[in-house]
Amino acid sequence: MNSSGATRKVAILLYPGVQSLDVTGPLEVFAGATLALAAAGRPSPAYEVLTIAPSTRPIVTSSGLTILPAAGLPAGFRGIDTLVVPGGSGRKRAVEDAQLMAWLARAGKSVRRLSSVCTGAFLLADAGLLSGRTVTTHWAYAEKLATEHPDVTVEADPIFLLDGNVWTSAGVTAGIDLALAMVEQDHGRDLALQLARHLVMFLRRPGSQSQFSARLAAQEPRREPLREVQQQVLEEPSGDHTVEAMAARANMSTRHFARAFRAEAGVTPGRYVEQVRLEAARRELEDTAAPVQAVALACGFGTAETMRRTFLRALGVSPAEYRRRFRSRSDPAPAAA
Repeated sequence: MNSSGATRKVAILLYPGVQSLDVTGPLEVFAGATLALAAAGRPSPAYEVLTIAPSTRPIVTSSGLTILPAAGLPAGFRGIDTLVVPGGSGRKRAVEDAQLMAWLARAGKSVRRLSSVCTGAFLLADAGLLSGRTVTTHWAYAEKLATEHPDVTVEADPIFLLDGNVWTSAGVTAGIDLALAMVEQDHGRDLALQLARHLVMFLRRPGSQSQFSARLAAQEPRREPLREVQQQVLEEPSGDHTVEAMAARANMSTRHFARAFRAEAGVTPGRYVEQVRLEAARRELEDTAAPVQAVALACGFGTAETMRRTFLRALGVSPAEYRRRFRSRSDPAPAAA
């Protein structure tokens, strides 16, 4: 963490057809950090956020929202600490703007921290700024990015990735996670968690988290009994969710239920239950001081050891280490397990 008192300038690039949430999500995080630190007595702003574009004419975003850039593309880059390049349907035209791409190629090599949100990674790649890097983008465009830029290693799953000073993130709301991670790097975990709570985010997601929650990773089945079983697992992760028990609730044979669930949801029943319980446990570890054993029972793992093995397999860290990394230090210490 670098908690220097200097104001950091964050420049967010605009172009016609940019995705508005890719712009406003990170902007709100950095603005919120400035307000929170000012309320705590910081004498100078934490961040100066500037929207820039090839001209100062109004920019119409992909949703139709009009944004007035604060400035044109600056001639120099020394004052910019962090450059954020959003995605959007207009990126295809943006890469044909020679002035914009030449500026981006130069700026990307000069700023301290370079980042993209969603398909903004395509602009960075086309500007030659991702060669040899490992990056991410929205899962639906990952294969296209890898095909068009074979010199770039593309990982479709993470929420965001950091490679050197280059940060890349997945679709739209992942830009908020990216900005929160930058605030944490600059000013510490407690401020990032405070902002996440203020923004009423479900949780502050680590970059390594999959772009898919258990609810998103599993398709919604066509048949109502299967949908009802899914909902029961979400509402009560600690319940009896063996394949046999779920099949009985769906009024199906065990074999037929298992085949139907996998065919319609895209994952096996057991895998779905494990994903839901893992998400529930992560929330408990982040938001409460409950002992690990109590979390394991409340989330359906039965024992702390079973939960530990699941965390190590899925996330690469133990529950205790996960809590240490992602729980606010200002909260009371967890009771002993």
